Amino acid sequence: MSAQFPAARPRRLRRTPALRRMVAETRLAPADLVLPMFVKEGIGEPQPISSMPGVFQHTRDSLRKAAHEAAEAGVGGIILFGIPAVKDGDGSAADDPAGIVQLAVRDLRSDLGDAAVVMTDLCLDEYTDHGHCGVLTGAGEIDNDATLERYASIAVAQAAAGSAVLGPSGMMDGQVGAIREALDGAGYPDVAIMAYSVKYASAYYGPFREAAECAPQFGDRSTHQQDPANTEEALREVFLDLDEGADMVMVKPAGAYLDIVRRVRDAVDVPVVAYQVSGEYAMIEAAAERGWVDRERTIMESLLSIRRAGADIVLTYWATEVARRLAR
Repeated sequence: MSAQFPAARPRRLRRTPALRRMVAETRLAPADLVLPMFVKEGIGEPQPISSMPGVFQHTRDSLRKAAHEAAEAGVGGIILFGIPAVKDGDGSAADDPAGIVQLAVRDLRSDLGDAAVVMTDLCLDEYTDHGHCGVLTGAGEIDNDATLERYASIAVAQAAAGSAVLGPSGMMDGQVGAIREALDGAGYPDVAIMAYSVKYASAYYGPFREAAECAPQFGDRSTHQQDPANTEEALREVFLDLDEGADMVMVKPAGAYLDIVRRVRDAVDVPVVAYQVSGEYAMIEAAAERGWVDRERTIMESLLSIRRAGADIVLTYWATEVARRLAR
């Protein structure tokens, strides 16, 4: 062959959509996706979240409808965040058997059966009047060990309501061990723990704080969430959580931390979860609304990049929409 022509032609495998699909190295399926949902006590109709177009604070009834739509589309799971009507310093609504999340879990388990996994976030920031993830000392600092006692109680309440997977997100030292011990002691050894093992002190959480009404009333969460500059610390947290009984480990946020997703994937033999957080969602929606990016392609590319980095499961607010698209 003449030297002026290439012998290798990778473009042969890119010529048509069908051929590209056949040789794709990374695939995305509806079952890989988990839909985060907000349910609020004391509202009569769904409340739109201004910084997250298309996302709502749900009533129990509207939550049931949206969850049914997600399950019908093939979404793998739903994770619930609750917003109580009354908040206090200890977040007492979080483990109330009649609390909003416990009621919503019972609703969804009744409606969905095994069509989708019902999961719950386990933290205190949505329930406390100060907006922090734990019980405070008199000096206004989080009391790690007193907070673990609250997490253990919440875990049992959520398990009793029917949650199949608990997601402790507060980043307290020893939280997974305390929750595992409480679950086992209360007769819930089969309830799984999806540990928020790698949760960075990120600026990408801004819209979530509007959605969950959990902005700290003072200070920030950098004393317990991880420094964005650190990688080895992330792996240390992962191994600690696995030693304490975690069944899955999460990296949060996802898009700006794909290197961490890959490092965790290479280091463990349990499912790796990545959370495409509110700020990632809001930025793409805002850019698309202005015509700066192709919305559908950008959403799909962002999710494929998270899967390509090594995540087995992706939490995303686009779960239902993308699941429907994948089924076309």
